[in-house]
Amino acid sequence: MAQADSDQKHPEPKYRCVTVCQHTSCQRNGSAEVLQAFQDSQTPEFAVSPSGCLGQCSSGPTVRVSPDQIWYCRITPSDVPVIVQQHLIGGEPVEAKLHPRIHPRFY
Repeated sequence: MAQADSDQKHPEPKYRCVTVCQHTSCQRNGSAEVLQAFQDSQTPEFAVSPSGCLGQCSSGPTVRVSPDQIWYCRITPSDVPVIVQQHLIGGEPVEAKLHPRIHPRFY
């Protein structure tokens, strides 16, 4: 029976915290609406909280997911359902929205 447990395809969900920047430049780009979209989509797998400046002002609204240390940039409310389903519930970050300064891609 122990062997069957180790063969699980999906690990137990990890509790995550979503932080949405609410500082001036992110606010100008719609971060309040992004925060609301995450709050409206909240499930037991994650918590949502506003934050002060996350230091990525030129690429806001900025969203950080902990403990994964995944940073998303230029998030709009329409991005939120994909991030919730694919990353926060499914465990796979949304590559197209990763912050390129923090998650550089090499091709």
